[in-house]
Amino acid sequence: MNKYLEIIKNSYSDYWNYLKNSVLLELNLENYFYGLLIISLVVWGLEIVFPWRKNQSLFRKDFWLDTFYMFFNFFLLNLIVLIALSNSAAAVFNDGLALVGLSIESFQLIALNELSFPLRIFIFFIVVDFTQWWTHRLLHNYTFLWNFHKVHHSVKQMGFAAHLRYHWMEPVVYNSLKYIPLAIIGGFSAKDVAFVHFFNITIGHLNHANINWDYGWLKYIFNNPKMHIWHHAKELPEDRKKGVNFGITLSVWDYIFKTNYIPYSGRDIELGFSDDDQFPKDFIQQELYPFNKKK
Repeated sequence: MNKYLEIIKNSYSDYWNYLKNSVLLELNLENYFYGLLIISLVVWGLEIVFPWRKNQSLFRKDFWLDTFYMFFNFFLLNLIVLIALSNSAAAVFNDGLALVGLSIESFQLIALNELSFPLRIFIFFIVVDFTQWWTHRLLHNYTFLWNFHKVHHSVKQMGFAAHLRYHWMEPVVYNSLKYIPLAIIGGFSAKDVAFVHFFNITIGHLNHANINWDYGWLKYIFNNPKMHIWHHAKELPEDRKKGVNFGITLSVWDYIFKTNYIPYSGRDIELGFSDDDQFPKDFIQQELYPFNKKK
């Protein structure tokens, strides 16, 4: 028990030092704080210059709520719970394997650090995105998980910051399901993670931005604003009620597994979900909603 308490304590102190060094510009490539800030300002600038919904206010509905979510989920949530939970859970898992004479390396199929940078980045990116695509489908298909995911779908006017409006349980689910696949391709570096992470954040911001883009033929590969708006549609056909366009960064999975759906321009469609008028409007109540939800 003392071992796990020490892991939790070190997780807090290490992440606090990382966050402090980020804000004080003492980190370079792995400075997610200013990376997120720069990406957000650039995509917001694109919304201002190339607005798709021209009648939508620059400070749209829930702009400040989503901005708070963005920084809370990206930084403070890690400080409060996720880093300590992730590190201690990994230790418990590894200790459990050790009891039966195994280690996480036992599952490793390839060592990415032995491959060239472009190849290991590609493999890491594909494995992460495909795992997240399936996880996203689970969030829509199981009522227990959907009640958490409703926070993200409570957005009524789309903008870049809506990308990171989600309940704190979502990264717990995503990270748990990513753990084994990432262990199987072990050997990736902090540089690999940072490269893929910043790319995914950029595409995710653009997917939610008020921009009339679909990247031409690349729309069949990359998720985009004109596709993702339909993922947030309040009204969907009866055979699509569980959701459409689940892509995180890549759209190709939706085309492969026939979950793609773009019947016409979604510029002015209503966003949300059934009975979303009864969904809480403030941060605290939205965080408590899944636990108070009666079946």
